[in-house]
Amino acid sequence: MNRLAALSQETRLDILRYLVRMGPDGAIAGRIGEELGQGSATLAFHLNILTAAGLLMREKRGRQNLYRANISAVYALSAYLLENCCAGAEEESADTPASFVNQA
Repeated sequence: MNRLAALSQETRLDILRYLVRMGPDGAIAGRIGEELGQGSATLAFHLNILTAAGLLMREKRGRQNLYRANISAVYALSAYLLENCCAGAEEESADTPASFVNQA
């Protein structure tokens, strides 16, 4: 699945933001659902889409699934957007990537 399409839905974007904030420790699916107020079936649907798009990594921990943001994929997507969508914006400063990310 296309990474941009995967992030075109607000809940999936919220999930990715949450997991990026959680860092390398990630979070189990139940915790993600609690934090974002999502039921298990809906959450599983969104997690599967993000995982299929390569934005999340899933690790089986007994009966639970641990999810982590695939930071290299997030950076690659950011670089793609900056290169292909923001090209030619010479008036932007050198810190454009940081200011772009911090606006989210």
